[in-house]
Amino acid sequence: MTRQREPVVPFVARPRDAGLAPWAVHAAHSRGRRRPEAPAPTRSEFQRDRDRIVHCSAFRRLVYKTQVFLNHEGDLFRTRLTHSLEVAQLARSMAHSLGLNEDLVEAIALAHDLGHTPFGHAGQDALDACMVDDGGFEHNLQSLRVVDTLEQRYPEWDGLNLCLETREGILKRCPLPLAQAWEREEPGGPGRRFVLGLQPSLEAQLTNLADEIAYNAHDVDDGVRSGLLSVAMLREVPLFERFHEETLAAHPQLADSADRRLLAEIIRRMLSAQVYDVIDATAARLAQHRPDDSEAARALPPLVGFSADMRAASAALKRFLFRALYRHPRVMANTDAGKRVITELFAIYRERDEEWPEEFRRRGARLRGLADYIAGMTDRFALREHHRLTGQRLFAD
Repeated sequence: MTRQREPVVPFVARPRDAGLAPWAVHAAHSRGRRRPEAPAPTRSEFQRDRDRIVHCSAFRRLVYKTQVFLNHEGDLFRTRLTHSLEVAQLARSMAHSLGLNEDLVEAIALAHDLGHTPFGHAGQDALDACMVDDGGFEHNLQSLRVVDTLEQRYPEWDGLNLCLETREGILKRCPLPLAQAWEREEPGGPGRRFVLGLQPSLEAQLTNLADEIAYNAHDVDDGVRSGLLSVAMLREVPLFERFHEETLAAHPQLADSADRRLLAEIIRRMLSAQVYDVIDATAARLAQHRPDDSEAARALPPLVGFSADMRAASAALKRFLFRALYRHPRVMANTDAGKRVITELFAIYRERDEEWPEEFRRRGARLRGLADYIAGMTDRFALREHHRLTGQRLFAD
């Protein structure tokens, strides 16, 4: 006797907005996508955005894009990819405690650096200088361009067709004339908040702050690993010294040890203190203002942030890193070489169309297509191209 199969029961997704605070962005109330799509049966709209970002080619290329130390300098330094993952982890943790939408903050965090050039901010500065007469270049604008236009994955449209809330969260800043032009082209789109003078969503505010917390912490770690910073140097920073003392009080066996556990524990405590400070300070502001919904929150002053004391401590750490790490002669030498690679590639490609892909020239303005092509390169591909076209090797293998 053949056993009959039981009928398949359709899966009913659990509502993802359950438990969110009133001022959170609710996926069920999303302002939608530029091109309407049927809802996914098992995922919220923001989970769907996250999945599209993770599977896109620009996200994969982040693994070979510079954070501070260039890709060839070592396998253990942060890249744009590992940085984005750390931002997403911190943002989700804080969002959960504040009743904000974890799926939205994760999507924004994973997409926020998709438009970064090779060689970090140095590459951005070089490409901006190359494009000075043609609209300039800014990586936040480019990140939005990546998800709106440059990714080629779907037969019906260019880009990833993300929700407006995700697209808007990617865009930290935007010149008013450009925002006004976007608003004319796409009313209610990502330019709207800049035109109306509104704040980002609370989820976007939180992700922006998680970005700052993450890079301060991992630049301390990478700086010491590189040998450009030391624990002794960092002790002049009050925030670091506070947790250096706490760590040794709790673990005196580390006092005479070069074990990396000392630095790891200090950084862990620094991160925890900053995360808890953001949660407490933001919860206090929310309790004071009690916005009725996410739109009401955007009309208020920024609500997500540090306490005054922690903001000052974080600013002091940033000043130290700028002086001791980002302006260190070794870092500057490498970033100057990175700028040279970008500048010389742009000049060569500008004169020789046959050296860069035609598909980028077909996407509108020729030089904007060239900027798209260079911005999408990884560090190592840019170096290979530069060597192929100039015969020069600017970095040792």
